[in-house]
Amino acid sequence: MRQATHTLSTETAGPGLYDITNRVVDWCRQQGMQEGLLTLFIRHTSASLTIQENADPDVCHDLQDFFDRIAPQHANYRHSAEGPDDMPAHIKTALTQVQLTIPLQHGHPALGTWQGIYLFEHRHHRHSRQVAMHLLGD
Repeated sequence: MRQATHTLSTETAGPGLYDITNRVVDWCRQQGMQEGLLTLFIRHTSASLTIQENADPDVCHDLQDFFDRIAPQHANYRHSAEGPDDMPAHIKTALTQVQLTIPLQHGHPALGTWQGIYLFEHRHHRHSRQVAMHLLGD
């Protein structure tokens, strides 16, 4: 059994879903493992990870719109020290995921035909986000 780790950095330019699938798949392929388990963990409390459809971009837009409705920026939040978009970002992260676990089969993450891996940015400003990747396998 072998393991490999890497930190994937992604620059974001405001709210939205940023497709990181190809970068994750390329890194997995470079490790030379055929079977195993891939863990992705985002090191932030105002951004998250998700697996979503990667064929129709309207899915990502509709998800963004939905989360903006359930955690609006200009609500009466107690926590506002980091700006009006920070507390809604924490709520959105709490409702999504900060970690994904994906089987590795035949050297690739075992994603379905229309599945992509996304970094879901919840803040309204540019950020540099880090995703810790850990691959365990043979």
